[in-house]
Amino acid sequence: MEKGTSTGTGSPEINQPLPVHTGDLESNRASTLRARVRTTLTIREEGESGRSGIHPIPFMRIVFQSSSWASRIVNVLWPVVPVAIAVRYAVPDQNLVIFILAYLAMIPCANLLGFAGNELARKVPHVAGVLTETTLGSLTEVILFIVLITRDNDGHVDYIQVIKAAILGSVLATMLLCLGLCFIAGGFKRHEQNFSEAVSEAGSGLLLTAGLGLAIPTVFKHSLTERLAEVDLQNKAVDISRSTAILLMVAYLIFIYFQTQTHHGIYDAIFVGESANGKHHKNNMKHRLTFTEVVIALAASIALVAIISIILVDKIQFLVEDRHVSDAFVGLILVPLGEKAAEHLTAIDEAYNNQMNFALSHVLGATLQTALFNGPLVVIIGWGLGKPMGLDFEIFDMVVLLLAIITVGNFLRDQKSNYLEGSLCVIVYVAIAVAALYYPNPVHGPAAAAETGAASNVTVDVEHHRF
Repeated sequence: MEKGTSTGTGSPEINQPLPVHTGDLESNRASTLRARVRTTLTIREEGESGRSGIHPIPFMRIVFQSSSWASRIVNVLWPVVPVAIAVRYAVPDQNLVIFILAYLAMIPCANLLGFAGNELARKVPHVAGVLTETTLGSLTEVILFIVLITRDNDGHVDYIQVIKAAILGSVLATMLLCLGLCFIAGGFKRHEQNFSEAVSEAGSGLLLTAGLGLAIPTVFKHSLTERLAEVDLQNKAVDISRSTAILLMVAYLIFIYFQTQTHHGIYDAIFVGESANGKHHKNNMKHRLTFTEVVIALAASIALVAIISIILVDKIQFLVEDRHVSDAFVGLILVPLGEKAAEHLTAIDEAYNNQMNFALSHVLGATLQTALFNGPLVVIIGWGLGKPMGLDFEIFDMVVLLLAIITVGNFLRDQKSNYLEGSLCVIVYVAIAVAALYYPNPVHGPAAAAETGAASNVTVDVEHHRF
């Protein structure tokens, strides 16, 4: 019997193709896998530098020139960075000066981190590049949140409350202020701008989902205020927040898988087409960092952001206690504007250059990263540190967030933008900032006990005079 024949009546011709077919299928699968690996590991033409290793002078020149005119303006603040660090240790009592210097120093450090992320993004496929740039751009925010969560609350500053406000403040700053300025910048030279339905529809839907997810612990806590003891209610709200945080992070990972695996062709077509029609293809290799230089820039920027974040957080108590700035304003407005400034400028520059899909992807991507990943990540970190970090926000913050998401979703619905819509977004953000400035701090710690005792004495006096 010939090899490959299973029975006496079997024909070798009939049975022979089966192993050949299987081999072809396995070979095709292997070829597809190798092609994907090559595509992932191959540096795109836009990311080629024409150099290798480290070249100090070109490195400094490229970093200073950055990726846009807006980034170059930000780089003028680099001398402030060593000054802020020096003043922090030379004259530690100059609290206001130190805070202002650290606040300004955060901007170029975050800009370097964003630029290094942008350079790395050019070296990988388009969709992965946008995600990489967005993730590294949000790293400043994650570092700042981690520094805040490690601080113990005192009688004047509730750092957990500052983090909660900063989470929503980052979402509002990106979604209203940055998007509004993108619409305005793009509308300077054009009647209106168009952007892809795939980008806007997925983004607005996820924004609404994120808003509803963040609202669950808040609604739970405030709807049961009169029915449960304060301690019991707070513990339940924290437990619900931790579960919600895990679910939101899962939603973000599904979104990443959707963009990079199952539907990456749609986004690749959008970004490749816009890149070909815009200024992205005009950049030449002399203005690109090598992979080694990108790693050095990332390491240096992360270290500087961590140092400046520590200095900045150290002075929050001074702002709240001596300057009487509310926790809500510090978290909702000051912190997000400082750490998001460079990222916002990049998106605005893209909108000005009619790269609206790139700008919108960065705006929505950064917003979703904060709402679905960075914020929930801090809850998980707080859980590990034994801190009662939850997603139970103030009613004012949550209502403002949900209304902002609905407003932005309506602006994105028609896939068109103009300076009027941008102006309205900025005006709404300024109104929120004014309200946050006048928002009172919650009373906590020894002050709360003193206030409670004073209230009890007043009640006793009233009762005494009544009878």
